[in-house]
Amino acid sequence: METRVVRNIRLRPEDAKEFVSVASRCSFDIDIAYNRYVVDAKSIVGVLGLDFNQVLTVSYAGYHADFENFLKAFAMAC
Repeated sequence: METRVVRNIRLRPEDAKEFVSVASRCSFDIDIAYNRYVVDAKSIVGVLGLDFNQVLTVSYAGYHADFENFLKAFAMAC
């Protein structure tokens, strides 16, 4: 059974391209969501379709140092 990590972040539209780029370097699946709307974090079209006024929830099961550092820069307090 995989343990999923869940992080809350706040992105701006201008950060979406970098987010997808960093996520795409990971070998594991990453979802990003708000409310019931869930998209593949490696899809620029999906990520750009998100409401950037909302706190976004990133969910994944794996570790990649660059991705973790990116998430820390955009982390929201739970």
